[in-house]
Amino acid sequence: MPSLPRRAARPAPRPPRGTGVRAGGGRGSMSAVVGGSGSREAVERLVREHPVVVFMKGSPAQPLCGFSNAVVQILRLHGVEDYRAHDVLQDPDLRQGIKNYSNWPTIPQVYLNGEFVGGCDILLQMHQNGDLVEELKKLGIRSALLDAEKDQDKK
Repeated sequence: MPSLPRRAARPAPRPPRGTGVRAGGGRGSMSAVVGGSGSREAVERLVREHPVVVFMKGSPAQPLCGFSNAVVQILRLHGVEDYRAHDVLQDPDLRQGIKNYSNWPTIPQVYLNGEFVGGCDILLQMHQNGDLVEELKKLGIRSALLDAEKDQDKK
């Protein structure tokens, strides 16, 4: 007996309640109409929905891999709490779709103002050399590290 295609057999993914995480491809969304949560159009909408968007394994409250956790911690260090996170483990189509969209093979992936920045290694490098402070400033986000530096200078 032939099996049903995976896409047809799976219900739309839903984010865990109370996490503040938005997932793409939910009931009634355009991504379901245009070709699924992994379609180029659906991914494009997700990366442009907010100034800071992260595709990760797990959620900011409960990252499910060390690299995703590192990205969450770097954003937290800078005081970035208002961002969209998408758990690619909840949606295999999105997981592959974001890799195709960015032409980058690994997760997590970080987008600032709709532009692909990179993964954990790139974000860590930007954090270490100060570029992340500057990129956040372009988005109107003041890094909490600037305030921490001021406090250190006063001592």
